[in-house]
Amino acid sequence: MVGYTETMTDPSYAGQLLCFTYPLIGNYGVPDYLADENEILKNFESGKIQTRGIIANRISKDPSHYQNKKSVGTWMDEEGISGIEGLDTRELTLHLRETGVMMGAIGRTFGEAKRALENAQNYSNINFCETVSTRESRVFGKNVKGRIALIDCGVKLNIVRSLVTRGFEVTVMPYATRFEQLGSQFDGVVMSNGPGDPKNCKPAVDLARTSIDKGIPILGICLGTQIIALSQGADTFKLKYGHRGQNKPCIDLQTGRCLVTSQNHGYSVTEDSLLGTKLIPWFVNADDKTIEGLVHTTKPCLSVQFHPEASPGPVDASYVFDVFAEKILKSS
Repeated sequence: MVGYTETMTDPSYAGQLLCFTYPLIGNYGVPDYLADENEILKNFESGKIQTRGIIANRISKDPSHYQNKKSVGTWMDEEGISGIEGLDTRELTLHLRETGVMMGAIGRTFGEAKRALENAQNYSNINFCETVSTRESRVFGKNVKGRIALIDCGVKLNIVRSLVTRGFEVTVMPYATRFEQLGSQFDGVVMSNGPGDPKNCKPAVDLARTSIDKGIPILGICLGTQIIALSQGADTFKLKYGHRGQNKPCIDLQTGRCLVTSQNHGYSVTEDSLLGTKLIPWFVNADDKTIEGLVHTTKPCLSVQFHPEASPGPVDASYVFDVFAEKILKSS
């Protein structure tokens, strides 16, 4: 019902068809691409629609909101994004819950969609991080508490905002950045969220491994958790359904608290593969007991599989950034 502008512009959805279960999407329309005082876009997680297509029961043609500038349909048309409405999206969701995620296509006819699907490249084989990552480094915020290198595997802009508001200067860098390019100017590293299979992200895995070995504070978010796990010799696997939504319960194993979290990921860390590494679980999913966060036993390294910058709790998980900030201050 809400948050569709943020969701549709989330780079983690690159290459995917997004199915909305709420029957009417677009009631408050789409605002302008306006930035805040730190030059970070408001109401959007990136500068364009990232989903390949939208599936909805109904899209509002006459939105009403004081910030509204266009309808969702007009926005999609301007950015060349396909969509289909009139479907029973809740029935489709039930089907996906039984069969698991699958390849799909949208076409003007069944035959057109079928041909597109037959010719489509398998989602798991595409390195989407390479397609959504920034091409050039960009700096946000002022250095009050330190400088952070944020490796952009498909970063959501609210992650940048969460770090900037805590007094950090944040440099968003291409996902293939090498450790040698960081130099000694950064006090911490953040491995961002992003789309696709983490095993396709070898440059980011290499950077995470060296950063951890050097004792540089590092935080992984969503895909960043899987990248950190791979860098330490652990393994990942593809979830049958994925975790997507704003009400996923995660238990902090250090405090026993259960958080309401926002999630969007199709892969997870294999728990048994942590044996022999120095990574231990920090969070677990209360529903299926999968890994939702990691901490390193000897290095200033931590990660979460959910999105602490999102606001389903609304601030249940935001303390993750504060824990990371404390590690940076202790290491400086």
